[in-house]
Amino acid sequence: MTATEAPSTGAGLERTLGVPQIVFMVVAVAAPLTVFAGLIPLMLGTGNGIGTPVDFLIVGAVLLLFTVGYSAMTPEVRSAGAFYSYVQRGLGTTSGLGAAALALVTYSVLMIAVTAYLGAAAATVVENFTGLAVPWWVLSAVGLVLIGVLGYRNVEVSARVLGVLLIAEIGIVAVIDAAIVLRGGADGLSAQPLSWSAFTSGAVGTGIMFTVFGFVGFEATAVFRSEAKDPDRTIPRATYIAVLIIAVVYAVSSWAMIIGLGVDHASELAAADPEGLAPGLATRYLSHVAHDVVQVLLVTSFFACILTAHNVVSRYLFALGRQEAVPSRLGAVHPVHRSPHAASVLTSVVIGTLVALTAVAGLHPVTEVYAWFGGAGTLGLVALLTLTSAAVLVHFRRQRTASPWRGTVAPALALLALVAILVLVVSNFELLVGSRALANLFLGVIAAAFVTGLLWAVALRRRRPGVYAAFE
Repeated sequence: MTATEAPSTGAGLERTLGVPQIVFMVVAVAAPLTVFAGLIPLMLGTGNGIGTPVDFLIVGAVLLLFTVGYSAMTPEVRSAGAFYSYVQRGLGTTSGLGAAALALVTYSVLMIAVTAYLGAAAATVVENFTGLAVPWWVLSAVGLVLIGVLGYRNVEVSARVLGVLLIAEIGIVAVIDAAIVLRGGADGLSAQPLSWSAFTSGAVGTGIMFTVFGFVGFEATAVFRSEAKDPDRTIPRATYIAVLIIAVVYAVSSWAMIIGLGVDHASELAAADPEGLAPGLATRYLSHVAHDVVQVLLVTSFFACILTAHNVVSRYLFALGRQEAVPSRLGAVHPVHRSPHAASVLTSVVIGTLVALTAVAGLHPVTEVYAWFGGAGTLGLVALLTLTSAAVLVHFRRQRTASPWRGTVAPALALLALVAILVLVVSNFELLVGSRALANLFLGVIAAAFVTGLLWAVALRRRRPGVYAAFE
């Protein structure tokens, strides 16, 4: 029995997750309210302006093409290692372990970024309601402790928490959108933001780059394979639904935001005050109470995002531990909670330590930690998507177990589009992180992660050939 088959990679975890729970888990990483309040204003101000809704529709279409091949390959990939398992199956064990290292670094830097913003957002809420000025890192630490507790327990507990938080944040976004539309916006309803001319105005590359950041997490459905009730059906369905929800919610919400600000003034207003845009719209079209609700739910949105990312990282480590590519202790299952508790604890310790280092270094939680680490995470995600798409294409060209559309045409189109997006991200990376020196530093970190994984594979093949062979 190989290490990629279900009994050796998922034995012991409780299969309790259906499609709704997995969708909650992965859409929570995308953090709808966070995107509405933070990312969309940034896209309006620095990307291609009122063409932002089309950005989400185009990237959503590309990721649906990616999902066609990704879901077709799901029944043939028995491991819960998500990206690295697909890359390993298509491009070989060495590339697979390179992808594993890249995935661990990618999700870790995303967690660092969002944890810092969680602390900053929570500090704002505390100060507004109590007048107390609490350091952001204190509240980030509280959040990480709570996430560590939930991550240590059965994943269904996390799914229930995420379900409540996700419904709340999508609910407030939907209410704001509806209020803007029903009141006719600033200057009446308009389809101009959905036009091709709007899309091609401004910095298209920057807009697409930020859009990819908004879809972070959709691909994590396969990470929960070992806990899905019927993974061969649940994982593909959850992936399609997650992509569609993210694309539609963000396209509609960005359109509504533009209408609420006024088509002719949206980009200018977003550039002037991106942080106050969403709360300001809530006050203008609803009430000041809605403004306060947005601020509170923004904190819970960040919390939900980090919780799911924590579960993703711990399950990567769990799968690698079961395959003995890392210490087997990380593949242990808790006797009561049926969770990857050892991997979860390690994730909490590492992320907590790295966030503490950013605080000690005196970095600003939003303009520095969130911007820099979030940019690095975006780059890593696009690289992983590109590698996985190539692996799917190679696998089905060799095995021919899928239809031409699912095994060749859709993966090839997705690969071409993702390569183009990767070029855009790399070429615009300096803008995302703020300086050439920082861009080179983080580009180096992402590249080093993949290279380290390749060297890790070479070392395994030489020193522990049995473990390496078990991946084949």
